Amino acid sequence: MKDSGLRIRVERDLRERFLEICRQQDRPAAQVIREFMRAYIAENEAPDTPEKKKRVSR
Repeated sequence: MKDSGLRIRVERDLRERFLEICRQQDRPAAQVIREFMRAYIAENEAPDTPEKKKRVSR
């Protein structure tokens, strides 16, 4: 169960192209965005943050 939502504004063409590719790949857009967010955090989070330490120690 998801805890909260995120509302963003993007150009219509960007949204439509993104959704079309998601449909072609039979993947929900929300899933693709969550995967991007997790990857972005993993690449950019400071190495000494408590959340990063939890993931590394697992």
